[in-house]
Amino acid sequence: MQQGKTIGKTTNLTTMIWNESYECMGHEELREVQNKRLRTTVECVYHNSPFYRAKMQELGISPNDIETIDDLVKLPFTTKTDLRDQYPFGLFSAPMSEIVRLHASSGTTGKPIVAGYTRKDLNIWSEVMARTFAAGGCNRNDIFQIAYGYGLFTGGLGAHYGAETLGASVIPISSGNTEKQIQLMTDFGSTALCCTPSYALYLAEAVHDMGVQDKLKLKVGFFGAEPWTEEMRKEIEEKLRLKAFDIFGLTEIIGPGVAYDCSAQHGMHINEDHFFPEIINPKTLKPVKKGEVGELVFTTITKEGMPVLRYRTKDLTSLLYETCSCGRTSVRMHKIMGRSDDMLIIRGVNVFPSQIESVLLEFGEAAPHYHLYVDRENNTDTFDVHVELRPENFTDDMSAMLGLAKRIEHRILSVVGIHAHVKLVEPRSIERSIGKAKRVTDKRNLY
Repeated sequence: MQQGKTIGKTTNLTTMIWNESYECMGHEELREVQNKRLRTTVECVYHNSPFYRAKMQELGISPNDIETIDDLVKLPFTTKTDLRDQYPFGLFSAPMSEIVRLHASSGTTGKPIVAGYTRKDLNIWSEVMARTFAAGGCNRNDIFQIAYGYGLFTGGLGAHYGAETLGASVIPISSGNTEKQIQLMTDFGSTALCCTPSYALYLAEAVHDMGVQDKLKLKVGFFGAEPWTEEMRKEIEEKLRLKAFDIFGLTEIIGPGVAYDCSAQHGMHINEDHFFPEIINPKTLKPVKKGEVGELVFTTITKEGMPVLRYRTKDLTSLLYETCSCGRTSVRMHKIMGRSDDMLIIRGVNVFPSQIESVLLEFGEAAPHYHLYVDRENNTDTFDVHVELRPENFTDDMSAMLGLAKRIEHRILSVVGIHAHVKLVEPRSIERSIGKAKRVTDKRNLY
């Protein structure tokens, strides 16, 4: 294995090497790396995490029972509830004297999820984000505009350090302040944009209003932190005149950089020398067959501060194992089709917001802004979809509007299998978001 430059110090887990040949590593060679790192991680959590030691002892498992990645199925799962119950530092496997960074989720549905990082963990995070940006064609000559939020949210700092590790210039503007974003984008000559896809569309609208499209030098964008469709990708690429890359990550695992698009844009490459993926049936908890859709599960195999065993993400996807056309051999994951806990069950039918978004973007008259309203009347679920129209397509011709709404309703019925009442609304009437977009209001939960 050809070695690149060493980043950081040698630690008691592994020596972290930024090795560009990893992405094309042979299966057997990678498997040996994964086996060794998994054994080290299991030893670490067993001896340093009372939580995992108790879990393993309940199952009658010791570190000696874990020899290869194939033994992963013997280990216990970790859930978001476990992380909340251990708030704030109960899952740390390193002493606080070695924890140099703390991040946390928003905690909007309960206690926040806290993540602790050692110096080595931050080096790994920088490395996987540098891989992400290199796969999108970026290098030290690029200027990155980081419009993810900084602070406890992992997006801003994760992208920031990845771009610096690549050697690029960084504008740490954070989210919001859209006019300033566009001013710096044009004045500084930003070539790469990092933000949520919904905010990218909002920026595109503002760029159009200011008439500065021809002043932009953007060539690529790295968008994540929320689900988005291929149709939305095309919309962003057309409006901002760049190539849009998907990135995937979780605070519980490390943050952004767990998986990333390459030039082929056919599945996101997982950094599986650091994060080992599984796909399980969310009901039986058993592994599914290769290529089948199921719940995505991750085990960290190099982290020190807060290693996580078999974390159930609740995200539904499938994995691709064949070599990508870009030449990378790492396993790829399809776009997240939805979350098992975000899935709406309406009149007995499973509905994902991403399905509705895909339908809406088939219609050229519809803007990529919508909101779903679910309620219950007379013991029957109601399902309303508010769809924003593009300015040139909004009209007082009620017959034309009704006809378009009916066509959208028919298409939703054919794709999702449930009737929705579609209401067409005027341009820019649906609230915009500078972070993760809120697409659903389910009033049934209020009763």
